[in-house]
Amino acid sequence: MDARIKAAAVVLIVLATTAPAQAASRHRSTDWETAWATAPAAAVSGVEQGYAGYTIRNVVHPTAGGDRVRVHLSNRFGTAPVLFGHVTVAVAAGHPSDGTAAGPVRDVLFDGRRQFTVPAGAEAISDPVALRVPENRDLLVSTWTPQPSGTVTYHPAAMQTSVFSRGPQDHAGDMPATAFTGTTTVWHYISAVDVTGPPATVVALGDSITDGVASTPGANHRWTDYLARRTPGYAIANSGISGNRVLLDAGYPDYTVFATSGRSALWRLPQDVLDRAGVRSVIIFEGVNDIQQAPPQTDPRAIIAGLAQIAAQARARGLRVVGATIMPFEGWRTWTPAMEAVRLAVNDWIRHAFPAVADFDAATRDPADPARINPAYDSGDHLHPNDAGDLAMANVVPLRSL
Repeated sequence: MDARIKAAAVVLIVLATTAPAQAASRHRSTDWETAWATAPAAAVSGVEQGYAGYTIRNVVHPTAGGDRVRVHLSNRFGTAPVLFGHVTVAVAAGHPSDGTAAGPVRDVLFDGRRQFTVPAGAEAISDPVALRVPENRDLLVSTWTPQPSGTVTYHPAAMQTSVFSRGPQDHAGDMPATAFTGTTTVWHYISAVDVTGPPATVVALGDSITDGVASTPGANHRWTDYLARRTPGYAIANSGISGNRVLLDAGYPDYTVFATSGRSALWRLPQDVLDRAGVRSVIIFEGVNDIQQAPPQTDPRAIIAGLAQIAAQARARGLRVVGATIMPFEGWRTWTPAMEAVRLAVNDWIRHAFPAVADFDAATRDPADPARINPAYDSGDHLHPNDAGDLAMANVVPLRSL
């Protein structure tokens, strides 16, 4: 290992061993846990005036149940305030959901008001809603936006079908899905659902593999979903964004384009990890896009420094941290031997620097060619795992470290 890489590893180990043992429990101040999450990634291209009159019914799948619920809405990438005229939440009927509610559709209020405005760049947390959220059931979060606004914040790779009505009537309170004639495979506005009940939340910070790209749509077969099944009672919050990087924002160096890969992991860390309700632990699984996207990062020390800073900030907030190794990707369209050398150097550091490691590389590589993903786990593009690969990843997360 390069001496400077070793030095970075030593710094991180010191950070890990000097953190107070009671910090992980001391940071928790409420009973709310993040049962479901997605990371706002960009603004919808070509929708500069918003969705006036639309009712969008986002279908989400909480990883834990509870007796009360609250909703987070985001205007992070908006260019103007968004007026939400009506927001509701309901338990979905059946799985996969067609947008029909199984029971009462509850109004979601913000500071006691049904109509409220979220400023450009801001996010909002609702008042508590009395709704029993069962485990392993979809929720329907509906938003009606009666007026034009600026750009619409969204998450592109939902791997889930939601529904919408073009309006202009308000259908947020509808129990049947009759009015929702449109379908979408992205999530609009919504960024998290909190519940009361589970003891803690684990956040997965990652890129397209964490986002579930190439897993079966609508089946909840992301590695984080499989992890939730290994940790009954705990909540898993998915903060993956397809194409996300540790060091660079999407669109670099032209940030005016509608790039969909989000701000860098370092930039979005507070909103997407540290400020999640009930967060106890974070699994850091980033770096492959720094290596293989243009402009490629050719110095492993830069990626290592970014990962070390993410871990340091998480530990400073009293969180437990698990480092995850970067999976093999030979055969992917950009792969080169030089990129493989960077990947191996970063993985070597991760294995030495983090007291707790989810060795996704070892779990998914081809024994006959360690630079490639195991054919049994390959979705076909040589970068993203299939459902079996996602399960293999979840099975090597060290549960005692969460």
